[in-house]
Amino acid sequence: MSSPLRITVAKRTPAVATQLAELGRQTFHDTFAADNSAADMAEFLAATFSPEKQLAELNAPDTTFLVAQMQQEPVGYAKLKLGSALGLEEGKDATARLEIERLYVRQDWIGTGLGASLMRRAIEEARTHACRTVVLGVWERNEAAIAFYRRFGFKEIGKHEFRLGQDIQTDLILRKGL
Repeated sequence: MSSPLRITVAKRTPAVATQLAELGRQTFHDTFAADNSAADMAEFLAATFSPEKQLAELNAPDTTFLVAQMQQEPVGYAKLKLGSALGLEEGKDATARLEIERLYVRQDWIGTGLGASLMRRAIEEARTHACRTVVLGVWERNEAAIAFYRRFGFKEIGKHEFRLGQDIQTDLILRKGL
């Protein structure tokens, strides 16, 4: 018998963009609200997770969204970007690189293996596109996520700034060779 959990490539439709906006707002808020000001969270969520912004991201030719659904209900997602220069020296070729820009699961799904399933699928996507490297950024204070990525073989290669509202934070840049 097959699992009722499905991970599929998101369709590029306004309805899916609305679903992704809602799921993105919920998962980002649940993950980071306790450690950030309400004003910074509100500003970031409004700027990042509108249905219009999600539709534009869905339609970007270098971007793929993976959506995890349980009985047609979205419970997690990953946003992947081909050709990312994150952590790459200027002038170096980024064509064989995939960035995991976002990988989030709903709070009630943390610890179920869903995040690992999304990560394995993201790595499959990288291999499908002949990528030699997968990179991502993770907030330096998100210890659970850092430990999760390390279990998959990611290693720190640098840092960069991440703006959350008016707060400038530091993300670690992690890399995994394929």
